[in-house]
Amino acid sequence: MAAVALCSAVTASAYDFVSDGLYYNIISTTGKTVEVTWGDDLYEGDIAIPSTVQNEDITYSVTTIGEEAFYAGYITSVTIPNSVTSIGRKAFSSCIDLTSVAIGDGVKKIGSSAFSGCSALTSVTIPNSVTSIGDYAFSGCSSLASVTIPESVT
Repeated sequence: MAAVALCSAVTASAYDFVSDGLYYNIISTTGKTVEVTWGDDLYEGDIAIPSTVQNEDITYSVTTIGEEAFYAGYITSVTIPNSVTSIGRKAFSSCIDLTSVAIGDGVKKIGSSAFSGCSALTSVTIPNSVTSIGDYAFSGCSSLASVTIPESVT
């Protein structure tokens, strides 16, 4: 019986569903919230994260970008909607083609190393809603010319 359980754990998906090329995990079925996560393929190109997503006739609010969701992907830009409140640890880490990030006004927390190693990233404007930025959030961003950090960050 233990061998069966082990095999099931090894083959389990890293995501609950896919919609329009983005992978999602359901955070709450009662609150109808999801996070963007990593999946079978690396993300690439320009990414516009929707504020809501539908799966099996249920509409979910996209509230989180999960840990390592876009890690080492080939994305060039990302737009994060106002519905997202948290950007997880290493969410965009090592996305060496990422040049542009638009962070929505709902984001309160940017996790540690969230954008570390994004060597093509040139500027970031952090909205006034952000109160927390983790360690090394922008380390290794060698092309970063400016970062605007609001007074709301503690």
